Amino acid sequence: MADITETTPGWLAPDELELTRARMPILYVDAVPVRVDDSGEVTHIGLLLRIGPDGKVSRALVSGRVLHHERVRDALLRHLEKDLGPVALPRVPASPQPFTIAEYFPTQGITPYHDPRQHAVSLAYIVPVAGDCRPRQDALDLVWFSPQEASSPLVQQEMPGGQGVLLKQALAHVGCLS
Repeated sequence: MADITETTPGWLAPDELELTRARMPILYVDAVPVRVDDSGEVTHIGLLLRIGPDGKVSRALVSGRVLHHERVRDALLRHLEKDLGPVALPRVPASPQPFTIAEYFPTQGITPYHDPRQHAVSLAYIVPVAGDCRPRQDALDLVWFSPQEASSPLVQQEMPGGQGVLLKQALAHVGCLS
């Protein structure tokens, strides 16, 4: 029996999470934070700067698990606040629709998306943010790129696990790639 009682509903203890990841897909959300102009055109894409478990510096989208008994919209807002700060002011619609679904596998090559820990299914969203973004948690920084910079090979190679592919899909979805 654990010495600490878990009081946050929906969280799994580390050993329970590992066991669950080994047996079934886990639901995630991925968010591409964007700045838009007055006409709604995407002008900038925000990418987090992180240090991975292997010690490598990489760029990443906002991403995280959906908890048991948590609405997808609430998970999206929770992860945006966790990574971008409490005054990022994300504009998530009442009933958000993903622009795509990304399926991450522990085995490389099945899809463009890879997560060595698990099989994960992620609902991917483009989320305009209007406020002041200050990265928190394990993010070192948030850098705003133009759509052209974000789709460049240099930025794409800094995004592990296929997130560069997901970013390019987001850019195509909003008409920023020809």
